[in-house]
Amino acid sequence: MWKSIIELWKSDNLLAQAWRDTYRMLDIDQEMFSQAVDSLRHSDDSADARDAILALDKEVDEFEQEVRRKVLTHCSVRAGSDLTGSMMLVTIVIDIERIGDYTKNIVELARNYPSRLEAGPLEDDLQRIEATVTSNFDLTRKAIENSDDEMANQVLTETKWVSKLCDDRVRDLVAAPVGEMTVNQSTALALYFRQLKRINSHLGDVATAVVNPFDRIGFKPKA
Repeated sequence: MWKSIIELWKSDNLLAQAWRDTYRMLDIDQEMFSQAVDSLRHSDDSADARDAILALDKEVDEFEQEVRRKVLTHCSVRAGSDLTGSMMLVTIVIDIERIGDYTKNIVELARNYPSRLEAGPLEDDLQRIEATVTSNFDLTRKAIENSDDEMANQVLTETKWVSKLCDDRVRDLVAAPVGEMTVNQSTALALYFRQLKRINSHLGDVATAVVNPFDRIGFKPKA
């Protein structure tokens, strides 16, 4: 169904514009994520990154409103034609906007943490998760742009283990001291793992639009 919806959108100028806006939202989210991670993990000064990310987040919010307006206008002019596809588009931009919100949380964490955040004995797991989330931005965009079930399912597969590993590491950090970490380091890491999980989960929710009918967007595909 997703492929037929994409083809219909390409033939409609207003929905084609809304779809381009959606791609742009994902691109901005990825740029925000890269800057936020860099400010938390590789920089001692997060002030500039925070200002830049807040400006980008405002763009995402504006694009979300623009997508809604274009979809509403399309449905009004076309008397509700392609209602399912229009509802799917409006649904996934909510997830895309939420990614921006969680990315802002990362840069706020960077602003409040006094130095570069290091993960000690959890560093390998953290780097693996960061790399996977970064990769899933690209996979999610390609999956929805090309109606690629295989890529969408790959995102969902990655999302499953990322969510579990993030939960495991948060549990470790809350249960007892990990290595020689300070209390504020453990707290910051627990928050960061949680934020990474939520960002990746929203990417997974977007990917479900490729492999699921409208009523199951955001849910695991049925076996």
